[in-house]
Order: sequence, then C-alpha cells, then structure tokens
Amino acid sequence: MGLLTPPFSSLPAEDVSGESGGVVSTISSSRSPLQPPDADDGEPFTTYFDSKIPIPEDETVSGKNPLWAFTGPGFLMSIAYLDPGNIESDLQSGAVAGFKLLWVLMLATIIGLLLQRLAARLGVVTGLHLAEVCHRQYQKFPRIILWLMVELAIIGSDMQEVIGSAIAINLLSVGKIPLWGGVLITIADTFVFLFLDKYGLRKLEAFFGLLITIMALTFGYEYVTVKPDQKQLLQGLFIPNCKGCGTPQLEQAVGIVGAVIMPHNMYLHSALVKSRQVNRADKREVREANKYFFIESCIALFVSFIINIFVVTVFAQAFFNQTNADVNKVCANSSIPHSALFPNNNETLEVDIYKGGVVLGCYFGPAALYIWAIGILAAGQSSTMTGTYSGQFVMEGFLNLRWSRFARVLLTRSIAVTPTLFVAIFQDVEHLTGMNDFLNVLMSLQLPFALIPVLTFTSLPSVMHDFANGLFWKVAGGLLILLICCINMYFVVAYVMSLHNLGLYIGAAVLSVIYLSFVAYLVSQAPPGPPSSWEKTSGQHTAPLYLALGVTEVEVVE
Repeated sequence: MGLLTPPFSSLPAEDVSGESGGVVSTISSSRSPLQPPDADDGEPFTTYFDSKIPIPEDETVSGKNPLWAFTGPGFLMSIAYLDPGNIESDLQSGAVAGFKLLWVLMLATIIGLLLQRLAARLGVVTGLHLAEVCHRQYQKFPRIILWLMVELAIIGSDMQEVIGSAIAINLLSVGKIPLWGGVLITIADTFVFLFLDKYGLRKLEAFFGLLITIMALTFGYEYVTVKPDQKQLLQGLFIPNCKGCGTPQLEQAVGIVGAVIMPHNMYLHSALVKSRQVNRADKREVREANKYFFIESCIALFVSFIINIFVVTVFAQAFFNQTNADVNKVCANSSIPHSALFPNNNETLEVDIYKGGVVLGCYFGPAALYIWAIGILAAGQSSTMTGTYSGQFVMEGFLNLRWSRFARVLLTRSIAVTPTLFVAIFQDVEHLTGMNDFLNVLMSLQLPFALIPVLTFTSLPSVMHDFANGLFWKVAGGLLILLICCINMYFVVAYVMSLHNLGLYIGAAVLSVIYLSFVAYLVSQAPPGPPSSWEKTSGQHTAPLYLALGVTEVEVVE
C-alpha cells in the first residue's frame, strides 16, 4: 500500500518540465498537498475571475454569516437545471404523463445534488478542477477523447440554449423577428453579457441571481394562473407510481434524467468553487468550505426544483390528455394567431417550448404567452453564459490551453450556432425544436465521461486524503454509472428505432460497442496503485498527479 505524506520540512522547490521546456508545475515544500500553486508562483488563477472572495474566519468576531461568503457557485451551477432543454422536458412530462413523473424529477435532482457535491469537494480539497485533474491522470489519447466527449456535451447544450432564446425572441416580437434573426441576436448578446465579470465576481453572481429570479417569477405566474391540483402534485412527488404508463411515459422518464443531470456541469462546479479563498493546508477550513458549499448547493437546487415543478404541473393540469382538436378549437376563438399549429384531429397534443407558449396564450390570454417567453429567454441567456464558462474551464484543463475569452466564445458559438442557423433559415419552428430530442440523447450519452472521473478521483485517498469517499459512495457510484449506461442504451435504441433505417441500426450498434469499450477503459483506470504508477504522459508535459498536488515526499509502506 502506498501512502503519500505532505512535506513538513523546508525543501527546495522542484520544477517539472516537459519536452518543450515549459514548466508544468512549481512545487513548494512549504505548501500543503491540499493547496494548489498560487498566482505568485507563476501559476495564474485559471478561471475568468481576477480575484477570490475572502471567507470570514470567525462569525462571532466578524459578524458575517460564512454561508453568504460561499453563496454564488451553487446558483451558477443550478442554472444548468433550468436551461431550455430542461424546461422542454418538464412541459412534455406534464403533457404526456400528468403528475405521475414528478417523483422521477425529484429523484434525478437529488442524484444531481449528490454528484455536484462530489465535484465541489474535488475542487475545494485539491484546488484543481475536474478537467485539470483529468489532464494529470489520463494518458494523451484517452484524455483527448474524453475532452472531445465533454466538448460535444457543451456544444449540444449550447444549441438547446440558442434554440430556446431564438424561440423566445420570436414569441416576444409576435413573429416579426424570424427564428434566424433570434439566433443572430443570441450570438451578439452572449458577448455583451460575458463581459459583466469585469465589474466584479459578486456583481456577476448577482446578475445570474436576477435571471433565476425572473424565471421563478414568470413560471410562478403561470403556476398561479393555472392553479394545479395540489393533492395530485403531492401524490406525484412522494408516491413513486406510474399507473397506466406506456412507452411514451417511460421514454419521458428517461429523458428527465438525461435533461437534469448535465455532464459539463460537474466540470463547471469543480472550477467555480475555486473562486473562494480557502486555506487548503487547514483541514478545518477545507471541511467548513465543503459544508457551506453543500448547503448552498442544496438551496440553489431546491429553488431550481421548485421552478421545474411550476412548469411540469402547469402543463399536467391544463394539457394532460388534451387532443389537437381541443386546442385548435380554443386557439381559433382566442386572439392568438397560431391555431394552425394544431391540426383539427383527435391525436394527443404534443408540445415543445414554442407550442407550449402558444397553448398558454390560447387558454390563459396573451399575458401568459409573453411572460412564458420572458422566462424562456432568461433560461436561455443564463445557461448560455454558464455553458461558455464550462467550455473555457474544460479547454484550459484538458489541453492546458489559455485561450482568450473572446476566442473561446467565438469558437463555441460558431460550432453551436451554425447548424442551428441553417435549420432556422431553411426549416420551420417544429424542426428547430425537434432538434432537442436528438440533443437530449447526445448529452445523456456523455454522462459517464463526467461521472466516472469525478467518482474515481474523489475516491482516491492519495488525491482527497481525509476527504476521500467511503465504501458507500464507491458502491453507490458504481451502481449509478451502471444505471446511467443502461438508461443511455435504452434511450439510443428507442431513438434509432424511431428512425426506421437499417443503416442507422448498424451504425448505432458499432458506435455503441466503441462507446461501451471506452467507458470500460475509464472504469479500469481507477484506482491506480502506488505513486510510481501515476507518472503518465500528458501531451508534451509529464508530471505525476501526486507531484502536481504538492506532495514532495513519498513513503511506501509494505
């Protein structure tokens, strides 16, 4: 068994250089292994934030609540639970299954909270975010594949956010701004909003708090207007049951899990917690930071959960078991000029974020339509910005690149917007919102590429020291990964079968084998043995993970 012990004596610093002569990390013997390199050591703080928020040492002396100092990262993280893809999943859940899948939403949110806890602990304890640890742990080829998978998830999320914002702008302008115009506006305002952090981290976090408040108020207005049945709401939440459910309801339940638990969000959260000043040489401070970040995450995800409940229950109450003919009749007698969206037949009503707003306008007046659009716009804009932050952290961590904010935004926006823009120009809104089904499948497939690394690294005593996961987390985490992979395979099979194409069946089978093989490879990498086996090449740079974490003395106990 190999034990890593921190340095307690004053030893000279050691540079670990790569083939190109660049310094990978500068390790000071006086630094705790829990503490990352400081800005003064030539290793700049690698997030967008120029300064860190100080933490009051003693509440009785300072008179300040420590929780307030830690409040911020969790709310930024929670925005991924409120993006347009989640909102569409919510409204479809309500329209397809009524109140029956609320317990699935709650369970998925709880699982998401526990996973976010692990990501935050990794960032707090090591001072490195998840992508940075992956850079030091995995060899070059699997690391590049892992980076591409995470980038694919970010791009898929970006596309959903662009679609949501474009639809909201189209609804607010009463159709005068076409969908492709809304896509272009989304590109421009993303650049504007991303420069808000120049005015200070706290102001940026307050702005995100404002957007969450707008979502709570707008979707809360719809909830109050529709007045869902409270008894059915409570039964749906606390009695796991789906009586009479068929394939559509089962697919919707799987879609909820894929929409709520976002892979790139774990990379984001592990980086955001680095914005607080925590002395990682002091275990008490690390333990306190873990506690307050978890409390803040609980509050933030509770708020996002309530907002999601607003959306599900509004559509469950008003539109469950409704037919196209029912909606067509109501819309024809309203002032909303969109009755043509719903053919006069007896097929079950199918809704998305565009049709959802129209239906609300038909049944509850124009105010419901425009307030819905404002909520969707807030969801799209907030999640677009956090998605760009995720992309920056992931690129910096996996590839050790330091791209400018402008270059990073330009690249991700271009990749996400180009296919969306083409569909918006040459197709109608139904094809644009129909892309969400494909994107939900895509992001669900990427989940193991966040779950496996975060569960692996937080279970290693040589990385987390006294804060490593216990046996329960290791077993539960392994079962969760297995469950997610099974759900993913079901999701892919159901989606591909709906396309009715033999070539796609064969292609999906081949890709599934490759996908599962890579997942098995990542699982096989954990946990490593003694420290000597950690020396893995990382592109042009080579540095063992235990050295990157500040351990300069290794004791091997037989």
